[in-house]
Amino acid sequence: MKETVIDAHNLSKIYDENTIPVYALNKVHLHISRGEFTAIKGPSGSGKTTLLNMIGGLDIPSEGFVEINGTNITELRGNKLIDFRLNNIGFVFQSYNLIPVLTAKENIEFIMLLQKRPKQETEQRVLELLKQIGLEDKINKRPRELSGGQQQRVAVARALAPKPQFILADEPTANLDSVSAENLLDMMLKLNEEENMTFVFSTHDQRVINRARRVITLEDGKMVSDTAPTTIVHEKIEINKLL
Repeated sequence: MKETVIDAHNLSKIYDENTIPVYALNKVHLHISRGEFTAIKGPSGSGKTTLLNMIGGLDIPSEGFVEINGTNITELRGNKLIDFRLNNIGFVFQSYNLIPVLTAKENIEFIMLLQKRPKQETEQRVLELLKQIGLEDKINKRPRELSGGQQQRVAVARALAPKPQFILADEPTANLDSVSAENLLDMMLKLNEEENMTFVFSTHDQRVINRARRVITLEDGKMVSDTAPTTIVHEKIEINKLL
């Protein structure tokens, strides 16, 4: 039996509760096991980002709760919640969110420095990740000196650096051209296969959906399907190809 990493119970997010309630998310149950590569899809306004934000502790549900490895993060507040996110959850956003004055190396090691990891461990991990994402020659480049695809690779490496329980990726390919998106997805799938890293995506992108081993569909805040595709469309691309 696979280890459950994310356990979301009866999640709802309700706005205008005192007038006419509007459900951004409506009684969603979700269980994610370690090593999954899962896509959450649906039209704009379906609740994808809201669900991801609640799983990641960035938003508080109106009803229900989320457990991460048995810890009810819905009950955590302030520094306890910040510390839990810092040590357990990796985030990848469509806008990259890199720190412009820092180099690729410094951006990747940023979370580990906040965790006060030993310097030798931090530097070794960063160099390993730069090699894995094919950017070891860009170690001292700042974000403005990198392409969009390269910046998103650095953002993924930053999320992976402290070895979190899982990665939440909110529309990570939205700002990338086709080749960059394909290469980024192949890189993440490779990391999933080789390191058993758990990825959960919110996405409109069919390329993400084609690679997913599980696809969850939301409509109007409700989960309407949860399927494991019988065929995964995946064309191997060399991840070290320059973006």
